[in-house]
Amino acid sequence: MIAVIQRVSEASVSIDHKIKSSIGNGLFILLGIGHEDDHEDLVWLINKITKMRIFSDHEGKMNLALGDVGGSALVVSQFTLLASTKKGNRPSFTNAAMPDKAIPLYESFLQLLSAEMGKEVQSGTFGADMQVALCNDGPVTIVLDSKNKI
Repeated sequence: MIAVIQRVSEASVSIDHKIKSSIGNGLFILLGIGHEDDHEDLVWLINKITKMRIFSDHEGKMNLALGDVGGSALVVSQFTLLASTKKGNRPSFTNAAMPDKAIPLYESFLQLLSAEMGKEVQSGTFGADMQVALCNDGPVTIVLDSKNKI
């Protein structure tokens, strides 16, 4: 499972030119689910995401976690994070989980992250054509891969 987390001052997801979800200060999370991913991957990612100290303290140092700043989260599923570009110029997505496996894991990710944060997590719609708008704060962008924990 791969997550790209971006510290944002604001972010939103629109579908058919209508805003579905939006947040202010917090994390915008792109989540790619592979066919070998499971519940353990979810737990590991959520633990890393909620404890990652990437928000500035009063001295301007990245010392605070999402909960420390009362931040929100917006999660969007993105199978293209699992792209393989080893052959040719057309990416292969064979490493991405099929919807029958990915949707339940995506929904579990949203529920577990909400429970860990103690507030509702905003989200896109799995499989929808979405337009994302965000203001990356810093910029701070971090890639987490549950299959590469060391």
